[in-house]
Amino acid sequence: MPNGASTAHLYRPKLATVLGEGYGCDALRADAAAGLTVAVVALPLSMAIAVASGVSPERGLYAAIVGGLVVSALGGSRVQIGGPAGAFIVLVAATAVRFGLQGLLTAVLLSGLMLAVLGAVRLGSLVRHMPHAVTVSFTCAIAATIAAGQLRDFAGLRLPAAEPGPFIPKLAALAAALPGVNPAALGLGVATAALILGLRRLRPGWPGMLIAVVAASLAAWALRLPVETIGSRFGGIPGRFPAPSLPPLDLSHVTAVLPAALSFTLLGAVESLLSAKVADRMTSRVHRSNMELVAQGLANVASALFGGICVTGTIARTATNVRAGARSPVAGMLHAVFLLALMLAAAPLASYVPLAALAGALLVVCWNMAEKQEFAALLRQWRPGLVAAATFGVTLGRDLTAGIVAGCLLAALFALIGRPVTEERAAP
Repeated sequence: MPNGASTAHLYRPKLATVLGEGYGCDALRADAAAGLTVAVVALPLSMAIAVASGVSPERGLYAAIVGGLVVSALGGSRVQIGGPAGAFIVLVAATAVRFGLQGLLTAVLLSGLMLAVLGAVRLGSLVRHMPHAVTVSFTCAIAATIAAGQLRDFAGLRLPAAEPGPFIPKLAALAAALPGVNPAALGLGVATAALILGLRRLRPGWPGMLIAVVAASLAAWALRLPVETIGSRFGGIPGRFPAPSLPPLDLSHVTAVLPAALSFTLLGAVESLLSAKVADRMTSRVHRSNMELVAQGLANVASALFGGICVTGTIARTATNVRAGARSPVAGMLHAVFLLALMLAAAPLASYVPLAALAGALLVVCWNMAEKQEFAALLRQWRPGLVAAATFGVTLGRDLTAGIVAGCLLAALFALIGRPVTEERAAP
C-alpha cells in the first residue's frame, strides 16, 4: 500500500481515501477499540484543560466531541485526534479574562476561518518549516506557564486578589500564599500525579489519567476532604449537549478579539501539523497538510458554534490512537461518539472531581509536553541556543506570539548571514 506521499497535495479527506480503498469489519473493530481507548483518555484531560483555561469543564468536552469529529471526518491524516490542547491554555485564559466567554467563542470562530483559509491557499507546507529551535523552546515555555497556573489548585492556595497572568508575578503571588497551603488538596494532587506516572511505567496500556482522577474523587468523597471540586466551583457539568448558536459577530466585537484570533491561528496551525508529523513517523505515512489545516479550521468553527474552546491536533491522544491500533479516521470519529456517551453518563458524577486532581494530571501533561533534553541540547549550541533562549524568554515574559516572532526573526537573521541554525550540530 502506498504511504500517501504522492497524494499529499490533494484536497481530499483521508476518510474518503480509506472508504474508497474498502473498509471492512476488521478495520471497524480495530478502530472502535482505539476510539474507546482515546475517549477514556480524553474525558478527564478535556475537562482539566478547560478548567485550567478559566472556563467551565464542559467547554473542553464540547471542543473534544465536536472538534474531534470534524477533524477526523475531514482531516488530512488517517489517525490524527483533534481536541483541546494544553498549549492553548495560556491564550484561552487570557482571552476569557479580557473578553468573557462570548468574546472567546468569537475568537475561536475567527481563528477557525483563518485556519481554513491558510489551508485553502496552500500555506500548510510553509508552517511545517518553522525552525526546530523555535518549536521546541516555545513548547517548553508553554509547559512552564501552564505548570505555574496549576499550582494554586494543586496546593489548594487562596490568593487575596486575582491570580496575576504574567509568569514572574504569578510565581511571586503563589509563593506569598504558600503558608495557606491546603494539605488535603496537596496530598490529592501529589497522589494523582504519582499514580498517573506509576501506571504509565507499570501498566502503560491502562487509562492511567482516568484511573487516577476517579481514585482521587472517591478518596475526596469518602474521606470528606475539604477540597474544592468541579461542583463547588462550577456546579457540575450539563447532562445534555447544547444546540448550536453564533457568538457575537458585530464589527466592534470582531475587531477587539482579532489579535487573540490571530494568536489562536498561529498556534493552531503549528500544533496541528506538528501532531500530524508525529503521526506520520509512527505510521510511516504522509499526511495532507493543507487538507489538515482546512479541517482544523472547520473544527474550530464547529466548536465555537457549540460553545467549545480551541481545537487542534493533540500529540498525546494521537499517539494513543496509533498505539491502540487505529487504522483509519473512523477511530477518531468514534472517539467523539464514545466521549459524548461518557459525558452524558458521567455528568452527575463530575461534580465530585477535585480540582487538585485535575491540576495534578495537568502537571504530568506539562512534564511530558516539555522537550527537556532537546531544549538542553539546543542551549549547548550558540546559534540555536540563542534562538531557543530568545523564544523561551520572550514567551514567558510577554506572550506566545511575541516569542515565536522573536525566535523566527533571529533564525532568519542567522540564515541571511549564511549560518542558518539548522546547520549547527551538537558538540561531541
